Amino acid sequence: MHLPSDFDSAPFAARRTAFFGAFKGPAVVDAGLECPRNYAANTYPFRASSHFLYLVGLPMEGACLVRADDVAIYAPAKSKDDALWHGPTPSFEELGDRLGLPVRPLSQMPELDGAAGVLFAPGSISRSQMCLRLGRNSHGPTERDRVVRRAIIGCRSRHDAHAISELEQAAEATVEAHRAGMAITRPGVHEREIRAAMEYALHRRGMGTSYEPIVTIRGEVLHNRGQTAVTKAGDLLLADVGAETEAGFAGDVTRTWPVSGTFSSTQREVYDAVLASHTAAVARCVPGTRYRDVHLEACRVLASGLVDLGILRGDPDELVADGVHALFFPHGVGHLIGLDVHDMEDLGDEAGYAPDRTRSTQFGLGYLRLDRDLEAGMAVTIEPGFYRVPAILENPKLRAIGGDRVDHERLAKFADVRGIRIEDDVLITEGAPRVLTDGLARSAHDVESLVDA
Repeated sequence: MHLPSDFDSAPFAARRTAFFGAFKGPAVVDAGLECPRNYAANTYPFRASSHFLYLVGLPMEGACLVRADDVAIYAPAKSKDDALWHGPTPSFEELGDRLGLPVRPLSQMPELDGAAGVLFAPGSISRSQMCLRLGRNSHGPTERDRVVRRAIIGCRSRHDAHAISELEQAAEATVEAHRAGMAITRPGVHEREIRAAMEYALHRRGMGTSYEPIVTIRGEVLHNRGQTAVTKAGDLLLADVGAETEAGFAGDVTRTWPVSGTFSSTQREVYDAVLASHTAAVARCVPGTRYRDVHLEACRVLASGLVDLGILRGDPDELVADGVHALFFPHGVGHLIGLDVHDMEDLGDEAGYAPDRTRSTQFGLGYLRLDRDLEAGMAVTIEPGFYRVPAILENPKLRAIGGDRVDHERLAKFADVRGIRIEDDVLITEGAPRVLTDGLARSAHDVESLVDA
């Protein structure tokens, strides 16, 4: 484990004070375990639980932050050959001095009964091990777990100065990565080459990706993670790539650009409709606004644009109320972002939805990941899109939603548009929204100017 020379324990101490001050009684925050790929010594790169990183700041594999008689970290003892394989590592005493709280052997972890609330690390192996350690039969969540979960949601929902600084760094690196991808794009370049250029821009900054990158000419496949195609003139390339800082904070940006360096007239018309939706949604990102209303504003503006293009018929408000727009914009307009690219979604809708709100059952709206009132300090993504998804447009049940309000003959004129998404990271402030990734071109003209072709 690397201990940065400039590590500042103060932000994490303040977070622990706020977190543990929100409830009484014992609690455990699990850092998680390495996960083997196919045999024990060949593991995926370790990524500590974001809850643990938020409260401690270091990725201590196998460790637990525990409040019992006091607050301390309990970590696995070093094996006798650690120095051989991993080099010198700090002692528990050195770690404790830097972290500002005791670090003790895991074997000394106090016995905790069922009253202890647990923030589990993701992954069944880590969860099973923690349940064994605590003598629990159930993997939860128990009511005590929910108390602890509500406390961490209250803390992590609004970012402090340290977190905002990390989000700024992630945004800056993400912007550079997208510029690098645009710069090498031209007909005949493999998707994987563009992805490699984008990841190189991140790695040279000492960062990785906050999720598996999407770099594809098949933008209608929302989570297309394969990069096997060769680009050609007339294609649009959709790149959804975000940085992860050393401290674990995420960037998340999507841009769509023409492989040939110039949008066709039909591509530009749809692109401008998506951009108008994006602009309107960002403008609504102010304190007190319900995020569901941000989503619906994006839907209405996009629906209006599609009516203007002749793809849809009818009143935009009615089209959105009936979910017709979702045939082309089936996902939510965004989500929380922070230490996770979809922040705290390991806690499910408990984090994303206010206590008195539940997911809609309507197609499209049911995929909305966030339904809370926005507050200063929150960070969200705004990512409307337009997609021609055969699985939607050829599905009789879904096609019936649109009926004659979708002009399929007119839609066929836009055959060179498979998928367009425009995504940015937005910090909610006391005043106007602050787009953290505003340094990356967004207008069709400016995007064209960055493409090498």
